[in-house]
Amino acid sequence: MKNFFTEDFWTSFFEKASNWVINELPSIIILLIFTFIAFRLVRFLLNRLKKMIIKRAQRMDKDDASETEKRINTLMNIARGASNIVIWAIFLMILLSKFGVNIGPILASAGILGLALGFGAQELVRDFISGFFVLLENQIRSGDVAIINGTAGLVERIELRTTTLRDFSGVVHIFQNGKINSLSNMTKEWSAITVEIGVAYKENADHVMKVMKEVAEDLEQDEMFKDKIKEPTEIFGIDQFLDSAVLFKARIKSKPGEQWALAREYRKRIKAVFDEQNIEIPFPHTTVYWGQEIAPLQLHLDNAKTEDK
Repeated sequence: MKNFFTEDFWTSFFEKASNWVINELPSIIILLIFTFIAFRLVRFLLNRLKKMIIKRAQRMDKDDASETEKRINTLMNIARGASNIVIWAIFLMILLSKFGVNIGPILASAGILGLALGFGAQELVRDFISGFFVLLENQIRSGDVAIINGTAGLVERIELRTTTLRDFSGVVHIFQNGKINSLSNMTKEWSAITVEIGVAYKENADHVMKVMKEVAEDLEQDEMFKDKIKEPTEIFGIDQFLDSAVLFKARIKSKPGEQWALAREYRKRIKAVFDEQNIEIPFPHTTVYWGQEIAPLQLHLDNAKTEDK
């Protein structure tokens, strides 16, 4: 306690403090300035990047601009948070070194911890990175109909780690984003469906194609369906010769998700018109031949009828 109140103690203390202020304080002030500039620069770059991505996404998907902006804002917030953590970590390490703290063991411990987490959570990291790029590139969105790893269904939720898909039977499938090997989006920007119609070989091909085109035009003029169709229906003509039918093919291009309802309505109308015009749609049937025995059999039946009379 005596040393604490001595003049030499306070002289030494103020000398060290003044030396620290002269030698270290300017560098700390400069560090604070650079940290502030780093935060501002990151914010500026991320805002520029966000505007560029939003403009590009809106050019590709004009019908859902608000949803696109929300998704990109979420991604930019994640990127901003990650960059802030990195900047604060660097700032604290340098600041501790200015106060005389040996940061070597801290960095070594952080390196070992990061290595351990990297090995233990590599699947988790891979899922997060894959999920980030799925959202950034707008590969799929909530409400899309997609095929993921061979499973088709409605995309209910997209998160950084997982994607949730509900198939047409109501079964929920959850996929890790890092394990998605194949992804097909059936409702991005526009959709289309191929309609295959088989008719009997005896039917005139040109007449069948004319009827298919007329039915398509009627569908395109219908108030209930015309806003769902993006382009006139394409009638491709004869696609295959099957065992008992000639297969005609057409394609309906529609707004996303409307292709199945349009195809069902088109088939229903085709069936009605074919019935009206006696255009045969073949179906499996069996014909029994009696061979040479049919003539005697017919003769016996005729004789029996004559005797009854």
